[in-house]
Amino acid sequence: MITCVLGIETSCDENCAAIYDQNKGLIANQLHSQVKLHVPYGGVVPELASRDHVRKTVPLIQAAMSQAGLKASDIHGVAYTSGPGLAGALIVGATIGRALAYAWRVPAVAVHHMEGHLLSPMLEERVPTPPFVALLVSGGHTQLIAVTKIGDYRVLGESMDDAVGEAFDKTAKLLGLDYPGGALLADLAKQGVPGRYTFPRPMTARPGLSFSFSGLKTFAANTFLSGADDQQTRSDIARAFEDAVVETLMIKCRRALDITGFRRLVMAGGVSANQALRECLGKMMHKRCGEVFYARPEFCTDNGAMIAYAGMVRLQGGARENLDISVRPRWPLDQLPSLST
Repeated sequence: MITCVLGIETSCDENCAAIYDQNKGLIANQLHSQVKLHVPYGGVVPELASRDHVRKTVPLIQAAMSQAGLKASDIHGVAYTSGPGLAGALIVGATIGRALAYAWRVPAVAVHHMEGHLLSPMLEERVPTPPFVALLVSGGHTQLIAVTKIGDYRVLGESMDDAVGEAFDKTAKLLGLDYPGGALLADLAKQGVPGRYTFPRPMTARPGLSFSFSGLKTFAANTFLSGADDQQTRSDIARAFEDAVVETLMIKCRRALDITGFRRLVMAGGVSANQALRECLGKMMHKRCGEVFYARPEFCTDNGAMIAYAGMVRLQGGARENLDISVRPRWPLDQLPSLST
């Protein structure tokens, strides 16, 4: 029985290793952020990210093993992120993960990064039970997923252009905030005057569950260029932008719940840590006599814990990788095979 899994995450600019034990829960969690490495460039530089993963992944795994007080023979399986993400970054974690599994004579499994995010609320004491609607909001993805059971996913809608996290970061850069700016923009919005500016709620006047945030970003830019350049104006624009994003996501979530008839909502990904979004969706679900679930902030961004957990679920369901090492920089979530158990 596979109960103790090492998880490795190297899909972008976070380097992570964690160990999840089915009986004890999360027993080790190590993370190295590359933010300082990429700040001078205003965004992630793929080649620099890959090289840093080469330097940091093995020491992080060693730190996780030490933190858990485990040796190689205590690990029952190795999970690594295989996609989606940056090809060069993914191949580092995949190569190390597959090599360790071979050396330790345990099975390996390639984990879908977004399934890891989707399952991150399972790391909490209060966990969602399928069926539920999942809102996945990160720097690279904005998706609504119908989850009838773990491993059985149907994409209901997704972004046609910028992901919501990407729109947050680009708007933050416009307002003069450092990279990554999403959380900084949310802090700035707290000082904004509600209603001074009203931004559009994109694609809410038409039916469907698709998203588009590129135009909203442009609207923020035009508003900024046509107004006064002072701190209060920046705060007001940040507030208007955040309000528009949050209400747009709420409207689409409500539609998805109406279409599916589900009474539970899960939100995951980096943007799910946004306090305004949590409060808005919490109030909406309370009015609907439903429930909303999300992970603590440290498990909203990329982390090894979610990969270890998702890997354990997949390994217990019979998933195994052969000796080939491959990554999937583009990997639709609904192409994942269903779990046998």
